[in-house]
Amino acid sequence: MQDILQQLTQLLAQDERLVSAGKLIKNKVIELGLAMDSSLIRLLLQNPRVKAHFFTQVDDILIFDKIKFQKFISNKSFLADSYTAYKNKIGLQVQDEYLTDAKEVVLAWPYKDCFLEGGQDREDAKRSEIFWNETLAADQLDRLLAPKVLTNFQHYTSQGMTRPKQLDTKPNLLIKGNNLLALHTLKQNYAGKIKLIYIDPPYGTDSDSFNYNDSFKRSTLLTFLKNRLAIAKELLSPDGFIIIQSSFHHYAYLEVLCDELLGEKCWRTTFNVLVRHPQRTLTGDKEFNDVVEFALVYSKTETTRLPFNLEEKVDAEYVYNISLNHEPDKLLELGNKTVEVYYPGSYQVNKAMPSAEHLKSISVRGSIREKNSSGRFYVKYLEPLSEEYPALTLFKVPQMGDDAYGHRFFHLPKTGNKNGTYYQGMPLSSSTTKKPVANFLDFVEDYNVVNSEGGVYFRNGKKPEAYIGYFIQMLTQPEDIVLDFFAGSGTTAATAHKLGRRYIAIEQMDYIQTITLNRLLNTLKGEQQGISTEIDWQGGGEFIYCELAKANQSFIEQIERANSSAQLLELWQIMKSQAFLSYQLDLELFETSQAEFSQYSLEEQKQLLIACLDKNMLYVPLTEIADASYSISQEDQQLNAQFFAKGSKNG
Repeated sequence: MQDILQQLTQLLAQDERLVSAGKLIKNKVIELGLAMDSSLIRLLLQNPRVKAHFFTQVDDILIFDKIKFQKFISNKSFLADSYTAYKNKIGLQVQDEYLTDAKEVVLAWPYKDCFLEGGQDREDAKRSEIFWNETLAADQLDRLLAPKVLTNFQHYTSQGMTRPKQLDTKPNLLIKGNNLLALHTLKQNYAGKIKLIYIDPPYGTDSDSFNYNDSFKRSTLLTFLKNRLAIAKELLSPDGFIIIQSSFHHYAYLEVLCDELLGEKCWRTTFNVLVRHPQRTLTGDKEFNDVVEFALVYSKTETTRLPFNLEEKVDAEYVYNISLNHEPDKLLELGNKTVEVYYPGSYQVNKAMPSAEHLKSISVRGSIREKNSSGRFYVKYLEPLSEEYPALTLFKVPQMGDDAYGHRFFHLPKTGNKNGTYYQGMPLSSSTTKKPVANFLDFVEDYNVVNSEGGVYFRNGKKPEAYIGYFIQMLTQPEDIVLDFFAGSGTTAATAHKLGRRYIAIEQMDYIQTITLNRLLNTLKGEQQGISTEIDWQGGGEFIYCELAKANQSFIEQIERANSSAQLLELWQIMKSQAFLSYQLDLELFETSQAEFSQYSLEEQKQLLIACLDKNMLYVPLTEIADASYSISQEDQQLNAQFFAKGSKNG
């Protein structure tokens, strides 16, 4: 199918006013579009695809979106390299508004208005990234981001693995595949249902243990993260939080990006995390001792806040305790209460250090006499007894007060005073005090022993369970869903599992089989590392492993594994009949250039073959699950039907 760019180009070429020397006159197209030229409008309405893209139906009226049309044409849409609007105008923009006209602080970079086509790849198969503009490449993006088929389902318990016949409505999930496409695949089931998202994305350094395409120059990294954070925000529940881990390398840029993308109607903060001891000896090429990382925390909505730490309140005035020497000297019925009476000498009032277990002395005077329930009781029932009972007579009144005692002590004034007194314990409603969470976290000791956690080794990217558990326990409750789409060694999933949370972990790299999966299996079996001892973890539970069903992705992996030009040429013969080739590929020209192809290095040959593939077809679209050419088993088709049908039940 031709994409909308080609269709529109052919359509406009029919209008002689818009063509000169065989080429379209872009400025004339824009001029007539903004003028709502009737001939142009009629021409655009002839093509259903163009009509659907630039017109909106309101009742029986079609409305032409001339601004959208102008943007489309202005984005150099008739030039082969026009996959970014960045070079078209001088000056930085956000949401079509120049910074000089805006009040916000925003971040702009080449390809900000694009989707990054690639994902993680083997380090030795790096290639130049391809960017799809959000407006110009609407067709490509529709296909790229459509839900994908899930396959190779495996059900794991501490007893081992079985093939599931049906899916639980609330499974823990470990998914292998491109995380951008996996997130869009989860959207139908989990939009608005994820309570906490924690991600530890690549830091964009040469020493990353993550092997990604390109060297992740800053603009590429920001586009890569923007694409994923946008869909991640849709998955968050209204009271949900997202946490993005970062080093100093891109932290400042990432914070501005997140403020713009996530922060319009949310609450945000940054935790400074001590991850290495300041005195640790580093390699000599380090310019400074990099010991702090950053955790950016954003809520989904502006009304959601981090919970306060509740600490026991110790008021300096709570210093008294009362000892009774014997049974009450007398009992009185006052206000439907049986009041115990203790004469002076029958009790002692002792003073001690402030404690939440002690009492506070309050004089019955002023507004307390009328506006306080204890004061009103004293005035009505006890004060009239001043002439009948000795000074400092003590009264124990049951079923009174909001403290833990269930009674309240009163005594008459001493000789010469006119105000009585009562003693109250610390109110239950204020026995704790709210203390804001500190934005500095010290997890040095946990980072020092992180290599042993989970029984798997993961160089330079592993986070301690205690650190991830800190956020999970602060921001979620049991059965809430936690998502990590840079799963790595599986720390987030393992910690969530031990703490009784549901979880989804996504990882594309092949080490998901040898590291991430094994980490979760060790968790099921009750390994005693990380937070296990602290929470008395005994093992148990279950999770489902599955993969995005591969289409062209399988050819990319075969290309990357090839060891010779001969293997690549054999694979090319298979690709011609079985792969989805890029519509931009001139197959005849490529076939006649075999001799030239052999002159390139093996890595360059790999890049050329990968470029021949349609990247929108890396994985099998859900809409084509029954297509026999994909060989999706009946069992997997049934499990997919169950998974996507349970979308309304997965919350």
